Amino acid sequence: MAADDLKPNEQIHPGKPVIVDRYTVGARINHWITAASLILLALSGLAMFHPSLFFLSGLFGGGQLTRIIHPWIGVVLFFSFLGLFLRFWRANLWRREDGTWLGRFRDVLTNHEDNVPEVGKYNAGQKLVFWSMSVLIVILISSGLVAWDQYFSRYTTIDQKRVAILVHSIAAVAIIGVWIVHFYSAIWVRGTIPAMTRGRVTGGWAWRHHRKWLRELVTKSSKETGSSGSKPAK
Repeated sequence: MAADDLKPNEQIHPGKPVIVDRYTVGARINHWITAASLILLALSGLAMFHPSLFFLSGLFGGGQLTRIIHPWIGVVLFFSFLGLFLRFWRANLWRREDGTWLGRFRDVLTNHEDNVPEVGKYNAGQKLVFWSMSVLIVILISSGLVAWDQYFSRYTTIDQKRVAILVHSIAAVAIIGVWIVHFYSAIWVRGTIPAMTRGRVTGGWAWRHHRKWLRELVTKSSKETGSSGSKPAK
């Protein structure tokens, strides 16, 4: 992430521990709407995917209501994720250090992150999740519109609907897998959950996992205050 990509709300607050602002209230609400929509879509979609999973339709008031509600939740997901995309796409652009970070992923898994390059606000794994979600959501909304008979039946053929439903199902399974990876990673990396619940992380967490981002924040803060800084306090 280039220094120009830093958000005005990203500030460092000295103290014990040092606290670093990571997400605004708006960004967090946007994230949780997206997450809730994806979960509801997965449950309602699985209810229609196979007879053995039809019992999940009870969460939505039965089969007919599930069929009606499912595409509308998809519309909410699309526009909610669009908000996230517009907020964060620049910070998720691939950088030179990301390939090296990914090549040393074993060091990340074994908690030897000093052996991997310093990264900005997002590491290569987070960027892969972001772009995978972006592509899959576009596929899901596109194929879903083709199969949405209530409004678009006059514009599509039966064969097009069959292909759309197949593509939709494959993309749905893929995005559930990506979501599981994202959810597990958030739990596995200790201290990550507070970023999306309170919007803040500790300086130690930022130094360990996103050192380049923290350095850029320190440089920005030093310029604003007219002071000089070196290694941020943890």
